[in-house]
Amino acid sequence: MTIKKKVLLGVLILGGAISYSPLYADEVGYGAHGAENTIDAELTLESMLNYAIEDEYLARGEYQKIIATFGSERPFTNILKAEEKHITWLEPLFIKYNINIPEDRGMEEAVIPDDFDATFAIGVDAEIANIDMYTRFLAQDLPSDVRDVFERLRNASENHLAAFQKRMK
Repeated sequence: MTIKKKVLLGVLILGGAISYSPLYADEVGYGAHGAENTIDAELTLESMLNYAIEDEYLARGEYQKIIATFGSERPFTNILKAEEKHITWLEPLFIKYNINIPEDRGMEEAVIPDDFDATFAIGVDAEIANIDMYTRFLAQDLPSDVRDVFERLRNASENHLAAFQKRMK
């Protein structure tokens, strides 16, 4: 990693990454950070599914904005396709458990940096928050089909995290 990238990464970690992350957008009750602000005793199947799909919407919105701004660059093009698949994994659970699917505000909530290299730190932050959220949900009493989807989503986020970390080096 070049000195310039190390300095940029340090600045992002110390003060800038959180302000750019879509998960820290205007409404902190949305997505993984909304789940983070909810105590375990208040987590319900409905709230967990809502936070999960909101977080997938946020990731998709972020990656769509990055592609629109910087062009079709990897790993964003691949991960964008994966985020779309993740949403389709969650949607049948809303139907099965008679829960209204929340509005997709991912593009509205997503905020991206002006520098392409900084987008990888944003991806790392988003995937760590996503992994933490699913790990926490998996500690709850869940129906087996919901548990299966949450496990697959957490595993996918671990792969996405590795892709972003690789690009930061």
